Amino acid sequence: MSKPDTDWKAAEQLLSDGVADLELSVSARAQREMMTYLRELDIWNGSYNLTAIREPVEMVVKHLLDSLAVLPQLAEARNLLDVGTGAGLPGIPLAICLPKLEVTLLDSNGKKAAFLRHCVRSLGLKNVQVVQARVEEYQPDQLFTNVISRAYAALDDYVG
Repeated sequence: MSKPDTDWKAAEQLLSDGVADLELSVSARAQREMMTYLRELDIWNGSYNLTAIREPVEMVVKHLLDSLAVLPQLAEARNLLDVGTGAGLPGIPLAICLPKLEVTLLDSNGKKAAFLRHCVRSLGLKNVQVVQARVEEYQPDQLFTNVISRAYAALDDYVG
C-alpha cells in the first residue's frame, strides 16, 4: 500500500535535515536518488518483504542516515564489499553519494538480489555490481579495500 505524499515529504525533509546535522556533503541530486530508492523499496517490500521498517520517516533514519554515517570514512576508498546487503544497505546509499566508489552488493537471497538489480538499473548506478552468493563461497576477482555490513552476523563470527 502506497504511503501518503505527506509521509514522503516529511521523509525528504528529514533526510535533508539529517545530512546537515551529520555535516555530510551530499548533493540534492543524491538525496533525490536516495528517496527514489526508498520509494522502490517501499513498493517491492509489499511482495518481497525486504525490510520490517515500512514508514518513510523511519526508513530515512534507520536505513539512509544510518548508512550515511560512515560516509566520511569512505571518502578515499576505491572499492567496497557490502556483505549480506539485504535490501542494499548501506551499499546503495553509499554508491549514490560516492559515484567513484566501486560497490559490490553481496547477498545469497534471490529475491533481494532481484530487487538490487532492479535498483541498479533504474537508478543508473554504473558503480554497483550485484552478486548473489553466500559470503563463504564468494571468490572475488579482486581484493576489496573496504568491507562493510550492517546486520550480517555477530562481530565475533564476522571477523573470526
